[in-house]
Amino acid sequence: MAKGTITHVEFPADDIDAAKRFYGAVAGWEFDEMEGFPDYHMFRTEEGHGGAIGKRDVTAPHTVRLYVTVERLEEAIAAAEANGGTVCQAASDIPGMGRYAAVHDPEGNEVGLWEDQATN
Repeated sequence: MAKGTITHVEFPADDIDAAKRFYGAVAGWEFDEMEGFPDYHMFRTEEGHGGAIGKRDVTAPHTVRLYVTVERLEEAIAAAEANGGTVCQAASDIPGMGRYAAVHDPEGNEVGLWEDQATN
């Protein structure tokens, strides 16, 4: 995946079933619960792109979060901090997939950063 590509979006929900019905009806998305992540239901919009609906403040953030693919997670975090951003979720691994973190930009927007395992 090219650096800077938006590859994943998380929609937080208090009522996951209602959110799944809404997005299923509106966008035609189909959902699968991610193994090892209860209350986190993935969808795909095309190869390499998609997202999930998760339980608000449990398996998903409080507000919608977009994930941007980066080449090196630590470098992207450092660049965010050097340019007025702050870390709101420290780097974490998802075994067999990759690593992620989340930052706030200078305006307070939350952005996820994703590093594919293949680039590690």
